[in-house]
Amino acid sequence: MGWQLVEMELAIQLLLVAIGIFTWSSRAAESPSPNSVLVGFKATPNPDISSFQPLLNDSSGNYSLGFLRVNRNQLSLSVLHVPSSAPLWSARTTRLPRWANPTQLFFNGSLVLSDPHTGVYWSTATSGDRVWLSNTSNLIIQKLSGSTVLWQSFDFPSDTLVENQNFSSTMALVSSNGLYSMRLGPDYMGLHANFSNSDQIYLKHRALEAKADIVPGQPIYMVLKSDGYLGMFQNGSVPVDVQSFNTFQQNVSGIRRVRIEPDGNLKGYYWTGSGWILDYQAISEPCELPSFCGPYGLCNAGKDCSCLDNRTLHGCAPPRDQISGDFCGAYDNRFQVLKRTGVELPFKELMGYRRTTSYEECEGSCEGNCTCWGVAYSNSSGFCYMLDYPIETLVAVRDESKMGYFKMRQGVGKKKVGAWVGLGLGLLFGAVLTSVGVLGLWWYKLKSRGVRGYGGEDDGGLGVGPYKDLGAASFRSIELCER
Repeated sequence: MGWQLVEMELAIQLLLVAIGIFTWSSRAAESPSPNSVLVGFKATPNPDISSFQPLLNDSSGNYSLGFLRVNRNQLSLSVLHVPSSAPLWSARTTRLPRWANPTQLFFNGSLVLSDPHTGVYWSTATSGDRVWLSNTSNLIIQKLSGSTVLWQSFDFPSDTLVENQNFSSTMALVSSNGLYSMRLGPDYMGLHANFSNSDQIYLKHRALEAKADIVPGQPIYMVLKSDGYLGMFQNGSVPVDVQSFNTFQQNVSGIRRVRIEPDGNLKGYYWTGSGWILDYQAISEPCELPSFCGPYGLCNAGKDCSCLDNRTLHGCAPPRDQISGDFCGAYDNRFQVLKRTGVELPFKELMGYRRTTSYEECEGSCEGNCTCWGVAYSNSSGFCYMLDYPIETLVAVRDESKMGYFKMRQGVGKKKVGAWVGLGLGLLFGAVLTSVGVLGLWWYKLKSRGVRGYGGEDDGGLGVGPYKDLGAASFRSIELCER
Protein backbone atom coordinates (compact mmCIF):
# COMPACT_ATOMS: atom_id res chain seq x y z
CA MET A 1 0.00 0.00 0.00
CA GLY A 2 2.84 2.38 0.88
CA TRP A 3 4.60 1.63 -2.40
CA GLN A 4 1.41 2.39 -4.32
CA LEU A 5 1.12 5.82 -2.66
CA VAL A 6 4.74 6.60 -3.51
CA GLU A 7 4.20 5.58 -7.14
CA MET A 8 1.04 7.71 -7.32
CA GLU A 9 2.84 10.78 -5.92
CA LEU A 10 5.69 10.26 -8.35
CA ALA A 11 3.28 10.00 -11.29
CA ILE A 12 1.54 13.18 -10.18
CA GLN A 13 4.88 15.03 -9.94
CA LEU A 14 5.89 13.84 -13.42
CA LEU A 15 2.54 14.95 -14.80
CA LEU A 16 2.94 18.39 -13.23
CA VAL A 17 6.46 18.69 -14.65
CA ALA A 18 5.18 17.72 -18.10
CA ILE A 19 2.34 20.25 -17.86
CA GLY A 20 4.85 22.91 -16.77
CA ILE A 21 7.18 22.15 -19.65
CA PHE A 22 4.30 22.27 -22.15
CA THR A 23 3.04 25.54 -20.70
CA TRP A 24 6.54 27.09 -20.80
CA SER A 25 7.04 25.94 -24.41
CA SER A 26 3.71 27.41 -25.47
CA ARG A 27 4.50 30.75 -23.82
CA ALA A 28 7.97 30.77 -25.39
CA ALA A 29 6.48 30.20 -28.82
CA GLU A 30 4.04 33.07 -28.30
CA SER A 31 6.53 35.44 -26.62
CA PRO A 32 7.81 38.51 -28.46
CA SER A 33 11.17 38.58 -30.19
CA PRO A 34 14.18 38.86 -27.86
CA ASN A 35 16.00 42.13 -27.15
CA SER A 36 19.41 40.59 -27.91
CA VAL A 37 20.89 37.38 -29.32
CA LEU A 38 24.17 35.56 -28.68
CA VAL A 39 26.51 33.40 -30.75
CA GLY A 40 24.60 30.42 -32.14
CA PHE A 41 21.48 32.35 -33.12
CA LYS A 42 19.91 31.23 -36.39
CA ALA A 43 16.69 32.12 -38.23
CA THR A 44 15.06 31.24 -41.54
CA PRO A 45 12.12 32.94 -43.32
CA ASN A 46 8.69 31.63 -42.40
CA PRO A 47 6.70 30.82 -45.58
CA ASP A 48 3.42 31.60 -43.79
CA ILE A 49 4.36 35.25 -43.16
CA SER A 50 3.35 37.65 -45.91
CA SER A 51 5.00 40.93 -44.88
CA PHE A 52 7.46 41.15 -41.98
CA GLN A 53 8.99 38.49 -39.74
CA PRO A 54 10.41 40.07 -36.55
CA LEU A 55 13.60 38.57 -35.14
CA LEU A 56 14.89 41.15 -32.66
CA ASN A 57 13.12 44.00 -30.84
CA ASP A 58 14.32 47.03 -28.92
CA SER A 59 13.38 47.44 -25.24
CA SER A 60 10.54 49.87 -25.98
CA GLY A 61 8.96 47.78 -28.77
CA ASN A 62 9.11 50.69 -31.22
CA TYR A 63 11.71 49.08 -33.49
CA SER A 64 12.26 45.60 -34.81
CA LEU A 65 14.89 43.81 -36.90
CA GLY A 66 13.57 41.11 -39.17
CA PHE A 67 12.90 39.75 -42.65
CA LEU A 68 10.91 42.16 -44.82
CA ARG A 69 9.23 40.50 -47.79
CA VAL A 70 9.82 42.34 -51.09
CA ASN A 71 8.89 41.49 -54.67
CA ARG A 72 6.63 38.71 -53.33
CA ASN A 73 9.33 36.02 -53.11
CA GLN A 74 12.43 37.92 -51.92
CA LEU A 75 13.48 39.46 -48.62
CA SER A 76 15.44 42.31 -47.12
CA LEU A 77 17.04 42.31 -43.68
CA SER A 78 15.57 45.51 -42.27
CA VAL A 79 14.90 47.52 -39.13
CA LEU A 80 11.30 48.77 -39.05
CA HIS A 81 9.49 51.43 -37.07
CA VAL A 82 6.87 49.04 -35.71
CA PRO A 83 3.87 51.43 -35.31
CA SER A 84 4.10 52.56 -38.95
CA SER A 85 5.93 49.60 -40.56
CA ALA A 86 8.31 52.14 -42.15
CA PRO A 87 11.78 50.69 -42.92
CA LEU A 88 14.54 52.79 -41.32
CA TRP A 89 17.52 50.64 -42.25
CA SER A 90 18.20 47.76 -44.64
CA ALA A 91 21.31 45.66 -45.17
CA ARG A 92 22.96 46.44 -48.50
CA THR A 93 23.13 42.96 -49.94
CA THR A 94 24.85 41.95 -53.16
CA ARG A 95 21.38 40.92 -54.34
CA LEU A 96 18.08 40.15 -52.67
CA PRO A 97 17.86 36.67 -51.10
CA ARG A 98 14.88 34.42 -51.71
CA TRP A 99 12.11 34.10 -49.13
CA ALA A 100 12.69 30.37 -48.81
CA ASN A 101 14.12 27.88 -46.36
CA PRO A 102 17.72 27.78 -47.71
CA THR A 103 18.08 31.47 -46.84
CA GLN A 104 19.21 31.98 -43.27
CA LEU A 105 20.45 34.64 -40.86
CA PHE A 106 22.90 33.48 -38.21
CA PHE A 107 25.29 35.00 -35.68
CA ASN A 108 28.69 33.38 -35.19
CA GLY A 109 30.49 36.53 -34.09
CA SER A 110 29.44 38.07 -37.39
CA LEU A 111 25.85 38.62 -38.36
CA VAL A 112 25.57 36.76 -41.66
CA LEU A 113 22.80 36.54 -44.25
CA SER A 114 23.46 33.63 -46.58
CA ASP A 115 22.18 30.77 -48.69
CA PRO A 116 24.11 27.46 -48.70
CA HIS A 117 23.64 27.21 -52.46
CA THR A 118 24.35 30.85 -53.38
CA GLY A 119 26.79 31.92 -50.66
CA VAL A 120 26.96 35.00 -48.44
CA TYR A 121 24.70 37.92 -49.33
CA TRP A 122 25.82 40.18 -46.50
CA SER A 123 27.99 40.05 -43.38
CA THR A 124 29.16 42.41 -40.64
CA ALA A 125 32.65 40.78 -40.67
CA THR A 126 33.01 41.09 -36.89
CA SER A 127 34.03 38.90 -33.94
CA GLY A 128 31.43 39.82 -31.33
CA ASP A 129 29.42 38.04 -28.66
CA ARG A 130 26.09 39.88 -28.68
CA VAL A 131 23.69 41.58 -31.11
CA TRP A 132 21.08 43.98 -29.78
CA LEU A 133 18.76 46.73 -31.00
CA SER A 134 18.80 50.08 -29.20
CA ASN A 135 15.73 52.21 -28.54
CA THR A 136 16.98 54.62 -31.23
CA SER A 137 16.79 51.87 -33.93
CA ASN A 138 20.58 51.32 -33.96
CA LEU A 139 21.60 47.67 -34.51
CA ILE A 140 24.77 47.02 -32.46
CA ILE A 141 27.33 44.21 -32.13
CA GLN A 142 29.47 44.09 -28.97
CA LYS A 143 31.63 41.88 -26.82
CA LEU A 144 30.08 40.69 -23.54
CA SER A 145 32.95 42.23 -21.61
CA GLY A 146 33.19 45.97 -22.09
CA SER A 147 30.99 48.41 -23.95
CA THR A 148 33.03 48.84 -27.13
CA VAL A 149 30.88 48.88 -30.25
CA LEU A 150 32.37 46.57 -32.89
CA TRP A 151 29.74 47.38 -35.51
CA GLN A 152 26.57 49.47 -35.72
CA SER A 153 23.98 50.06 -38.40
CA PHE A 154 24.21 53.85 -37.84
CA ASP A 155 27.59 53.70 -39.61
CA PHE A 156 26.02 52.05 -42.67
CA PRO A 157 22.75 53.90 -43.39
CA SER A 158 20.55 52.84 -46.30
CA ASP A 159 18.08 55.55 -47.39
CA THR A 160 17.10 57.05 -44.02
CA LEU A 161 18.70 59.21 -41.35
CA VAL A 162 17.10 59.23 -37.89
CA GLU A 163 17.42 61.64 -34.98
CA ASN A 164 20.92 62.17 -33.53
CA GLN A 165 22.52 59.80 -36.03
CA ASN A 166 25.87 61.16 -37.21
CA PHE A 167 26.16 61.23 -41.00
CA SER A 168 29.78 61.63 -42.12
CA SER A 169 31.51 62.28 -45.45
CA THR A 170 32.32 58.55 -45.74
CA MET A 171 28.62 57.61 -45.81
CA ALA A 172 25.81 57.87 -48.35
CA LEU A 173 22.05 57.73 -48.27
CA VAL A 174 20.95 55.78 -51.36
CA SER A 175 17.36 55.69 -52.63
CA SER A 176 15.59 52.33 -52.71
CA ASN A 177 15.83 52.20 -56.53
CA GLY A 178 19.57 52.91 -56.42
CA LEU A 179 19.33 55.96 -58.72
CA TYR A 180 19.87 58.80 -56.24
CA SER A 181 22.09 59.47 -53.24
CA MET A 182 22.96 62.10 -50.66
CA ARG A 183 26.62 62.68 -49.85
CA LEU A 184 28.72 65.31 -48.10
CA GLY A 185 31.47 67.31 -49.75
CA PRO A 186 34.16 69.36 -48.01
CA ASP A 187 31.70 72.19 -47.26
CA TYR A 188 28.35 71.17 -48.75
CA MET A 189 25.56 68.62 -48.89
CA GLY A 190 25.02 67.19 -52.37
CA LEU A 191 22.31 65.16 -54.07
CA HIS A 192 23.63 62.94 -56.86
CA ALA A 193 22.01 60.95 -59.67
CA ASN A 194 23.40 57.74 -61.14
CA PHE A 195 22.44 58.16 -64.80
CA SER A 196 23.94 55.27 -66.82
CA ASN A 197 26.90 55.07 -64.41
CA SER A 198 27.45 58.82 -64.73
CA ASP A 199 27.52 60.61 -61.37
CA GLN A 200 25.56 63.83 -61.88
CA ILE A 201 25.09 66.25 -58.97
CA TYR A 202 21.71 67.99 -59.18
CA LEU A 203 21.58 69.85 -55.86
CA LYS A 204 24.40 71.42 -53.86
CA HIS A 205 23.65 73.10 -50.53
CA ARG A 206 26.73 74.93 -49.29
CA ALA A 207 27.20 75.62 -45.60
CA LEU A 208 26.14 79.19 -44.85
CA GLU A 209 28.69 79.40 -42.00
CA ALA A 210 26.32 81.66 -40.10
CA LYS A 211 27.43 80.56 -36.60
CA ALA A 212 30.87 79.10 -37.27
CA ASP A 213 33.49 79.07 -40.00
CA ILE A 214 34.52 75.89 -41.75
CA VAL A 215 38.16 74.99 -41.22
CA PRO A 216 39.67 73.81 -44.53
CA GLY A 217 40.91 70.24 -44.56
CA GLN A 218 38.69 69.05 -41.70
CA PRO A 219 35.67 66.89 -42.60
CA ILE A 220 32.13 67.93 -41.82
CA TYR A 221 29.28 65.76 -40.61
CA MET A 222 25.51 66.11 -40.50
CA VAL A 223 23.00 65.41 -37.75
CA LEU A 224 19.20 65.45 -37.72
CA LYS A 225 18.34 67.34 -34.54
CA SER A 226 15.17 66.86 -32.51
CA ASP A 227 14.71 70.66 -32.53
CA GLY A 228 13.64 70.34 -36.17
CA TYR A 229 16.65 71.04 -38.35
CA LEU A 230 19.32 69.31 -40.37
CA GLY A 231 22.65 70.67 -39.18
CA MET A 232 26.19 70.53 -40.52
CA PHE A 233 28.93 70.38 -37.92
CA GLN A 234 32.69 70.34 -37.91
CA ASN A 235 34.03 71.05 -34.42
CA GLY A 236 31.93 70.97 -31.29
CA SER A 237 28.22 71.57 -30.92
CA VAL A 238 27.98 74.80 -32.91
CA PRO A 239 26.55 74.10 -36.39
CA VAL A 240 28.17 75.62 -39.46
CA ASP A 241 24.84 75.34 -41.28
CA VAL A 242 21.18 74.88 -40.36
CA GLN A 243 18.42 73.68 -42.71
CA SER A 244 15.25 74.44 -40.80
CA PHE A 245 12.13 72.28 -40.96
CA ASN A 246 8.57 73.60 -40.79
CA THR A 247 8.46 72.68 -37.09
CA PHE A 248 11.82 74.28 -36.27
CA GLN A 249 12.13 74.78 -32.49
CA GLN A 250 8.58 73.54 -31.96
CA ASN A 251 7.67 70.93 -29.40
CA VAL A 252 7.10 67.76 -31.43
CA SER A 253 6.66 64.66 -29.31
CA GLY A 254 7.20 62.12 -32.10
CA ILE A 255 10.47 61.01 -33.66
CA ARG A 256 11.96 62.51 -36.83
CA ARG A 257 13.54 61.01 -39.91
CA VAL A 258 15.01 62.16 -43.23
CA ARG A 259 14.81 60.00 -46.36
CA ILE A 260 16.17 60.15 -49.91
CA GLU A 261 13.08 59.34 -51.95
CA PRO A 262 12.87 57.22 -55.15
CA ASP A 263 12.24 60.45 -57.13
CA GLY A 264 15.53 61.96 -55.89
CA ASN A 265 14.10 64.43 -53.37
CA LEU A 266 15.33 64.60 -49.78
CA LYS A 267 12.39 64.82 -47.38
CA GLY A 268 11.99 65.13 -43.62
CA TYR A 269 9.10 63.74 -41.56
CA TYR A 270 7.94 63.58 -37.95
CA TRP A 271 5.73 60.96 -36.30
CA THR A 272 2.46 62.10 -34.76
CA GLY A 273 1.54 58.79 -33.20
CA SER A 274 -0.76 57.87 -36.05
CA GLY A 275 1.14 58.93 -39.18
CA TRP A 276 4.20 60.62 -40.69
CA ILE A 277 3.88 64.34 -41.49
CA LEU A 278 6.02 65.94 -44.22
CA ASP A 279 8.13 68.61 -42.52
CA TYR A 280 10.90 69.40 -45.02
CA GLN A 281 11.89 68.87 -48.63
CA ALA A 282 15.14 69.91 -50.27
CA ILE A 283 13.51 70.47 -53.69
CA SER A 284 10.12 72.20 -53.61
CA GLU A 285 9.42 72.52 -57.36
CA PRO A 286 8.69 69.18 -59.15
CA CYS A 287 10.25 70.39 -62.42
CA GLU A 288 13.56 70.83 -60.57
CA LEU A 289 13.72 67.13 -59.70
CA PRO A 290 16.25 65.22 -61.82
CA SER A 291 13.71 63.08 -63.68
CA PHE A 292 10.20 64.14 -62.70
CA CYS A 293 8.72 63.20 -66.10
CA GLY A 294 11.10 60.33 -66.83
CA PRO A 295 13.75 59.98 -69.58
CA TYR A 296 13.08 62.14 -72.66
CA GLY A 297 10.24 63.84 -70.77
CA LEU A 298 9.34 67.53 -70.69
CA CYS A 299 8.13 69.24 -67.51
CA ASN A 300 5.93 72.27 -68.04
CA ALA A 301 5.33 75.18 -65.67
CA GLY A 302 1.94 73.76 -64.71
CA LYS A 303 3.75 70.65 -63.44
CA ASP A 304 2.30 68.50 -66.19
CA CYS A 305 4.46 66.24 -68.33
CA SER A 306 4.77 65.42 -72.00
CA CYS A 307 7.39 63.89 -74.29
CA LEU A 308 10.11 65.76 -76.15
CA ASP A 309 8.63 64.55 -79.45
CA ASN A 310 5.24 66.09 -78.51
CA ARG A 311 3.62 62.79 -77.55
CA THR A 312 1.65 62.52 -74.32
CA LEU A 313 3.20 61.33 -71.09
CA HIS A 314 4.71 57.90 -70.45
CA GLY A 315 6.59 55.73 -72.85
CA CYS A 316 8.78 58.66 -73.94
CA ALA A 317 11.84 56.42 -74.23
CA PRO A 318 12.77 52.74 -74.53
CA PRO A 319 13.25 50.76 -71.30
CA ARG A 320 16.16 52.02 -69.19
CA ASP A 321 18.31 48.98 -70.04
CA GLN A 322 18.09 49.96 -73.73
CA ILE A 323 19.27 53.55 -73.26
CA SER A 324 22.51 52.87 -71.41
CA GLY A 325 26.06 52.81 -72.71
CA ASP A 326 27.24 54.91 -75.64
CA PHE A 327 27.32 54.86 -79.43
CA CYS A 328 30.91 53.71 -79.89
CA GLY A 329 30.20 50.05 -80.71
CA ALA A 330 30.13 48.82 -84.28
CA TYR A 331 26.42 47.98 -84.04
CA ASP A 332 25.40 50.58 -81.43
CA ASN A 333 25.72 53.75 -83.50
CA ARG A 334 22.15 53.69 -84.80
CA PHE A 335 20.07 56.46 -83.28
CA GLN A 336 17.36 58.93 -84.07
CA VAL A 337 17.61 62.64 -83.26
CA LEU A 338 15.20 64.82 -81.31
CA LYS A 339 15.50 68.60 -81.61
CA ARG A 340 13.52 71.00 -79.48
CA THR A 341 13.46 74.74 -78.76
CA GLY A 342 12.32 76.35 -75.53
CA VAL A 343 13.95 73.75 -73.26
CA GLU A 344 16.71 73.76 -70.65
CA LEU A 345 18.26 71.46 -68.05
CA PRO A 346 16.84 71.73 -64.50
CA PHE A 347 20.31 71.70 -62.88
CA LYS A 348 22.46 73.34 -65.58
CA GLU A 349 24.26 75.55 -63.05
CA LEU A 350 25.89 72.41 -61.63
CA MET A 351 27.02 71.08 -65.02
CA GLY A 352 30.16 71.69 -66.99
CA TYR A 353 29.88 73.63 -70.24
CA ARG A 354 31.88 75.10 -73.09
CA ARG A 355 31.29 78.29 -75.06
CA THR A 356 30.40 78.01 -78.73
CA THR A 357 29.72 80.69 -81.30
CA SER A 358 26.46 79.14 -82.51
CA TYR A 359 23.94 76.40 -81.90
CA GLU A 360 25.19 74.60 -85.01
CA GLU A 361 28.69 74.41 -83.52
CA CYS A 362 27.28 73.08 -80.25
CA GLU A 363 25.22 70.46 -82.07
CA GLY A 364 28.15 69.47 -84.28
CA SER A 365 30.33 68.82 -81.24
CA CYS A 366 27.88 66.09 -80.19
CA GLU A 367 26.74 64.68 -83.51
CA GLY A 368 29.97 62.86 -84.29
CA ASN A 369 30.87 62.13 -80.65
CA CYS A 370 29.96 58.54 -79.84
CA THR A 371 29.91 59.20 -76.07
CA CYS A 372 27.64 62.24 -76.34
CA TRP A 373 23.89 61.74 -75.87
CA GLY A 374 22.84 65.34 -76.42
CA VAL A 375 23.48 69.03 -75.87
CA ALA A 376 21.54 71.94 -74.45
CA TYR A 377 22.42 75.38 -75.79
CA SER A 378 21.65 78.92 -74.70
CA ASN A 379 21.95 81.47 -77.51
CA SER A 380 22.16 84.42 -75.11
CA SER A 381 25.21 83.09 -73.23
CA GLY A 382 26.69 80.74 -75.83
CA PHE A 383 26.91 78.01 -73.18
CA CYS A 384 26.89 74.49 -74.62
CA TYR A 385 26.07 71.79 -72.07
CA MET A 386 27.07 68.31 -73.21
CA LEU A 387 25.47 65.16 -71.78
CA ASP A 388 27.28 61.84 -71.53
CA TYR A 389 24.11 59.98 -70.53
CA PRO A 390 20.59 59.66 -72.01
CA ILE A 391 18.63 62.84 -71.39
CA GLU A 392 16.33 62.86 -68.39
CA THR A 393 13.53 65.37 -67.80
CA LEU A 394 13.94 68.79 -69.40
CA VAL A 395 12.15 71.97 -68.31
CA ALA A 396 9.96 73.88 -70.77
CA VAL A 397 10.75 77.63 -70.96
CA ARG A 398 9.36 80.45 -73.08
CA ASP A 399 12.77 81.43 -74.40
CA GLU A 400 13.05 79.95 -77.90
CA SER A 401 16.77 80.72 -77.97
CA LYS A 402 17.34 77.84 -75.57
CA MET A 403 17.60 74.76 -77.74
CA GLY A 404 18.44 71.10 -77.45
CA TYR A 405 19.76 68.28 -79.63
CA PHE A 406 19.30 64.76 -78.23
CA LYS A 407 20.06 61.26 -79.43
CA MET A 408 17.75 58.31 -78.82
CA ARG A 409 19.03 54.82 -79.39
CA GLN A 410 16.94 52.67 -81.72
CA GLY A 411 15.58 49.89 -79.55
CA VAL A 412 16.99 46.42 -79.55
CA GLY A 413 13.59 45.14 -80.63
CA LYS A 414 13.70 47.21 -83.81
CA LYS A 415 17.03 45.70 -84.79
CA LYS A 416 15.68 42.21 -84.25
CA VAL A 417 12.55 42.95 -86.24
CA GLY A 418 14.66 44.36 -89.08
CA ALA A 419 16.82 41.24 -89.07
CA TRP A 420 13.79 38.96 -89.26
CA VAL A 421 12.26 41.04 -92.08
CA GLY A 422 15.52 40.83 -94.03
CA LEU A 423 15.68 37.08 -93.51
CA GLY A 424 12.08 36.66 -94.64
CA LEU A 425 12.60 38.69 -97.80
CA GLY A 426 15.73 36.70 -98.58
CA LEU A 427 13.88 33.39 -98.22
CA LEU A 428 11.00 34.65 -100.38
CA PHE A 429 13.37 35.81 -103.12
CA GLY A 430 15.16 32.44 -103.00
CA ALA A 431 11.86 30.58 -103.30
CA VAL A 432 10.89 32.64 -106.37
CA LEU A 433 14.21 31.92 -108.07
CA THR A 434 13.85 28.19 -107.32
CA SER A 435 10.32 28.15 -108.81
CA VAL A 436 11.54 29.89 -111.94
CA GLY A 437 14.33 27.35 -112.33
CA VAL A 438 12.00 24.36 -111.91
CA LEU A 439 9.46 25.70 -114.42
CA GLY A 440 12.20 26.53 -116.89
CA LEU A 441 13.62 23.01 -116.67
CA TRP A 442 10.15 21.51 -117.12
CA TRP A 443 9.50 23.68 -120.21
CA TYR A 444 12.85 22.72 -121.71
CA LYS A 445 12.16 18.98 -121.33
CA LEU A 446 8.70 19.27 -122.89
CA LYS A 447 10.05 21.23 -125.85
CA SER A 448 12.80 18.71 -126.47
CA ARG A 449 10.30 15.79 -126.53
CA GLY A 450 7.62 17.56 -128.63
CA VAL A 451 3.90 17.83 -127.97
CA ARG A 452 2.46 14.64 -129.46
CA GLY A 453 -0.66 13.49 -127.69
CA TYR A 454 -1.63 17.03 -126.66
CA GLY A 455 -4.51 18.34 -128.81
CA GLY A 456 -3.53 16.30 -131.88
CA GLU A 457 -5.75 14.49 -134.33
CA ASP A 458 -5.53 11.19 -132.42
CA ASP A 459 -7.21 12.80 -129.46
CA GLY A 460 -10.16 14.15 -131.34
CA GLY A 461 -9.41 17.74 -130.52
CA LEU A 462 -10.13 17.14 -126.79
CA GLY A 463 -6.66 17.96 -125.52
CA VAL A 464 -5.60 20.85 -123.37
CA GLY A 465 -4.76 23.08 -126.29
CA PRO A 466 -1.74 23.86 -128.39
CA TYR A 467 1.70 23.71 -126.71
CA LYS A 468 2.47 27.30 -127.61
CA ASP A 469 -0.60 28.48 -125.67
CA LEU A 470 0.43 26.49 -122.61
CA GLY A 471 3.89 27.92 -122.78
CA ALA A 472 2.65 31.47 -123.17
CA ALA A 473 0.33 31.16 -120.19
CA SER A 474 3.11 29.67 -118.08
CA PHE A 475 5.53 32.43 -118.88
CA ARG A 476 2.94 35.10 -118.21
CA SER A 477 2.56 33.58 -114.73
CA ILE A 478 6.35 33.55 -114.27
CA GLU A 479 6.64 37.17 -115.35
CA LEU A 480 3.95 38.17 -112.87
CA CYS A 481 5.84 36.34 -110.10
CA GLU A 482 9.10 38.06 -111.04
CA ARG A 483 7.45 41.45 -111.02
